[in-house]
Amino acid sequence: VQLQASGGGLVQAEGSLRLSCVASENIFSFNSMTWYRQAPGKQRELVASVIAGGATAYANSVKGRFTISRDNAKNAVYLQMNSLKPEDTAVYYCSAVQRVTRHWGQGTLVTVSS
Repeated sequence: VQLQASGGGLVQAEGSLRLSCVASENIFSFNSMTWYRQAPGKQRELVASVIAGGATAYANSVKGRFTISRDNAKNAVYLQMNSLKPEDTAVYYCSAVQRVTRHWGQGTLVTVSS
């Protein structure tokens, strides 16, 4: 499984970005798709996840600001990020679980300036 993430960039605080992750296979069979992020000098952390049934989960730090969604027809998952803060600056990674295997995409850098 190949996961291609895109949409990162430089944005001012309170701005918005939309990240996309497109899979090389039909995501209908994926148990879950998740966005993680890793800031400089910090551990990778879960940002938002969506499971096959559509339920979603978010880190407390992004609740109310970020929205994860999936489009099975396009084999894609998205992360709409609003009201961005400088502390959201990180490399964002797309990940998918298919049966018992976790797949990772390359990261996309999000930089939020104050």
